[in-house]
Amino acid sequence: MKVLKIEWQRLVDRKGKTCQRCGATEKEVQKAFYSLDQSLASLGIKVTLKKKALSPPIRAEEVIHSNRILIAGRTLEERLGAQVGKSPCEFCCAELGDGAECRTVKIGKRVYEIIPASLIVQAGLLAASELMEKDISTVYCCASKEKKFSKNKSCCR
Repeated sequence: MKVLKIEWQRLVDRKGKTCQRCGATEKEVQKAFYSLDQSLASLGIKVTLKKKALSPPIRAEEVIHSNRILIAGRTLEERLGAQVGKSPCEFCCAELGDGAECRTVKIGKRVYEIIPASLIVQAGLLAASELMEKDISTVYCCASKEKKFSKNKSCCR
């Protein structure tokens, strides 16, 4: 069985609490995880989710790593052709000072502070297609199993 690993990390305070932005993203990550796990099971892909806490002490410039989502080892932004940005967050500024700004994701003209499940699912499906591609060496192209479709997409005999 193939495994699609999702990892989400966020900054937590000394009491284990996180900001509203990361808390809302956590709910979206959970929704996306369940959706991907159910959808990909029939393809023989098991989806796993690991939540990682970035605990104090952390420097203000490291906050950009909070609310980051990795899917099969690559960031959500990398998979979707998005950009990483940052914006002030009350929680992080209170924890780390005024220089702390939290991660945002920009796709086109839209900036997301909270990452919606739909984007996570989209990135997950792209990663799953890569997993499937790695295993495809030949598939049958004709009704007869004697002819096969090779990697270069031409019928073989």
